[in-house]
Amino acid sequence: MAESPESQIPPRRPRVALLVESSNAYGRGLLRGMASYVRAHGSWSIQLPEMGRGGPVPDWLADWEGDGIIARIEHEEIAEAVRAKNVPTIDLSAGRLLPELPWIEVDEAAVAKVAVDHLCGRGLEHLAFCGDQRFRWSVLRGNAFEAEASKRARSLALFHAPPVDDRVTALAEWLSKLPRPLGVFACFDRVGRELLDACRMAGLLVPEEVAVLGTDDDELVCDLSDPPLSSITLNPHGTGFLAAELLGRQMAGESVSTEGHFIPPLGLVQRRSTDVLAIEDPVLARALHFIHHHACDGIRVEDVLRAASVSRRVLESRFKERLDRSPHQEILRARIERIRALLLETDLTIAEIARRTSFQHVEYMTVAFKRALGCTPTAYRQRAGDGKGRG
Repeated sequence: MAESPESQIPPRRPRVALLVESSNAYGRGLLRGMASYVRAHGSWSIQLPEMGRGGPVPDWLADWEGDGIIARIEHEEIAEAVRAKNVPTIDLSAGRLLPELPWIEVDEAAVAKVAVDHLCGRGLEHLAFCGDQRFRWSVLRGNAFEAEASKRARSLALFHAPPVDDRVTALAEWLSKLPRPLGVFACFDRVGRELLDACRMAGLLVPEEVAVLGTDDDELVCDLSDPPLSSITLNPHGTGFLAAELLGRQMAGESVSTEGHFIPPLGLVQRRSTDVLAIEDPVLARALHFIHHHACDGIRVEDVLRAASVSRRVLESRFKERLDRSPHQEILRARIERIRALLLETDLTIAEIARRTSFQHVEYMTVAFKRALGCTPTAYRQRAGDGKGRG
């Protein structure tokens, strides 16, 4: 029996507006995550304006008739425009201007811990945060950093840079007044690059006097910085995928909770801007230098003892007092960090990564990695959404 003409008509595709900036790496990562969901779960008719973060409401939105919205709602104008559409919406902003909406944001406490662990792991005792006062997420990031750093830093400074034309000069004046050697955490990579410019203006050496760490791992910004900028890798792909999944459920008539979803970072990419060991204790400095250069060569604590020319009791005591971990834990931490970098930055197989980090068996590496990060190496690479994993 032939099908009726009506049964041959394809279902109407949901019409979705993506009010997300494509002007920076994080926004583009969000959009790639949404695209991955759409490819896997059916086609949407997408309306995607060219916009910057916090930009004006697109002119077409007032007359647009659609089924759902994913938006970065960062000012009242766009909040009112989105509310007026009265369609299922997912908010990707920390601003919470429409608290009745489901929302997804970065896990700032987890970001702060990665930042403090890295800077303190470099031996830095004087820490600082540089934010951008225009954005609530920057304030939240600074608050989380303050809470984490206050447990471990000898001194702590916070500065929310004003949106002025001569901001680099203001940053140079601020940096000049702080104790050194100093570790500075920037709210995002562009502020990190401004901090590097400010160090040059103030005659401060990077990373010897001031180590600078950014957020977002925007490769162009980081690699074109002088020196190249270390940065925390967030998970915009996973965030965008989850946003699309939640919107799909809403458009299907399902109720979605308005409680926040907080997405932890994927890790950290170290470049020249934090490549320093600011350790006054020469024994600890020698031990850390040896570990950081040879952790993936199959070394044991006995090798570290020989390199540092010290007894196990003394070394264990100094590690515990200064870093709150043992030499063995530091070796394993350095190996895990190397695994993370290889997962994010290369398309090496899981077996090859295990070999390069001196794990005799993939299974041993998988257990250690999961114990440290809560997921397998393969799952970690897939979560990053880089599309390169073959493990």
